[in-house]
Amino acid sequence: MARATLTISSKNYSSWSLRGWLLCRMAGLDFKESHVDPDDPETRQELLLLSPSVRVPRLSHDGVDVWDTLAIAEYLHEISPDAGLLPDDRKARAHCRAVSGEMHSGFHNLRSALPMNIKARHERFKIFSGARPDVQRIKEIWEDCLTTYGGPFLFGKPTMADAMYAPVCTRFRTYAVELEPQLQAYCETIFDWAPMKEWSEAALEEPDEIIELEVEF
Repeated sequence: MARATLTISSKNYSSWSLRGWLLCRMAGLDFKESHVDPDDPETRQELLLLSPSVRVPRLSHDGVDVWDTLAIAEYLHEISPDAGLLPDDRKARAHCRAVSGEMHSGFHNLRSALPMNIKARHERFKIFSGARPDVQRIKEIWEDCLTTYGGPFLFGKPTMADAMYAPVCTRFRTYAVELEPQLQAYCETIFDWAPMKEWSEAALEEPDEIIELEVEF
């Protein structure tokens, strides 16, 4: 079988690329990375939050092209059912799909107010009122999952839900969002997760090429 290719954009700025990459790592897929040009107009639209429909990340594997992150997750679960991308228990599996889908389709105000920037750190940051319900809802999801399944990941062990919410952990750290101890411990679990550490180290080495995203607001 030919080696898979995952097309991604910026490791510092692209939350969707991070999600797709984590999913491939979790599935144990042998893949190479292909990076799109950060100066490409479509890539800039994605990174500047102007277009959610750019087909990055995109997984090419065994004659199949999949370019939606949730579709990538389901495809990887099909070809690697023992990788644990979804829980074994039917009820937990439905719950995992639901919270993953909620992240996939929602939280638009959070995305615009707190764009992913792994390199950046703000000692304090005022979140505009429209994004606060998104922050609160994410806290509720995390608290529910961690209490129900015992942690340290949302469903006990790493699942697609953790890949979907990992970029939020980086956002909360970047913009100094206050978290209850249980939720802060979850973020630390994500930061200490081997594939997340690998991604973050690469993000820190990435040149700052998207000037617009370095503007503080």
